[in-house]
Amino acid sequence: MSRPVASPPALIGSPRPSLSYLAISYLLVFPIFRWLLRGRTAGNANVPPQGALVVVANHGSHLDPPLLGHALGRPVAFMAKEELFRVPLLGPIIRACGAYPVARGASDRDAIRVACQRLAEGWATGVFLDGTRQRNGRVNAPLHGAALLAARCGAPLLPVAILNSHRALGPEQSRLRLVPVHIRIGDPIPPPASRRREDLENTTLACQEAINRLIDEGLIAPPGRLAPARGQTALPPSP
Repeated sequence: MSRPVASPPALIGSPRPSLSYLAISYLLVFPIFRWLLRGRTAGNANVPPQGALVVVANHGSHLDPPLLGHALGRPVAFMAKEELFRVPLLGPIIRACGAYPVARGASDRDAIRVACQRLAEGWATGVFLDGTRQRNGRVNAPLHGAALLAARCGAPLLPVAILNSHRALGPEQSRLRLVPVHIRIGDPIPPPASRRREDLENTTLACQEAINRLIDEGLIAPPGRLAPARGQTALPPSP
């Protein structure tokens, strides 16, 4: 008797958002993003509504994970240090937002294994290409983890640019600055053809170029106004 053929990861139905996720997204993240930070999004039609997806983005602020999940219209799971889940109030919030714990000192292989489990369940899994927050908010020295994850699981990569979050609450800031934070979503990128270093590097470079190109397009123009010309940034200068 033959076994049923498993569906490709990209075709697996995604988990439904929990009530706690919806409450945090619309009662907490929505007011901060849409009202305080005058948030806008562009390219939402590029987001696959179902199936495994590796969301790759630049990283300039602790604001980025919840903003991504809200702006993309589907939950995005992120790795988080295990000890954060034991912090009162913070732990339940990040767990409700789809974060999953990774033990301190865990190897890259362990982290990839946990992320693959989430992708196999149909989650969108977020990866910041640089790994840590960048002062200039761009992708500067991308790691190959996202490409390896996509290659192992056969999931497409979705490049996303978060504009201005490094100015709203950057690595050296302790207070939120009410500057506009916008999110541009690019076209999906196929997973690497193999796990060979050359294929991983090529896909990682494609993600870096796509994200930085979206950043260079500048802030999203309000309806009825012309967008800035390609290559012209609309970001305000740092104080």
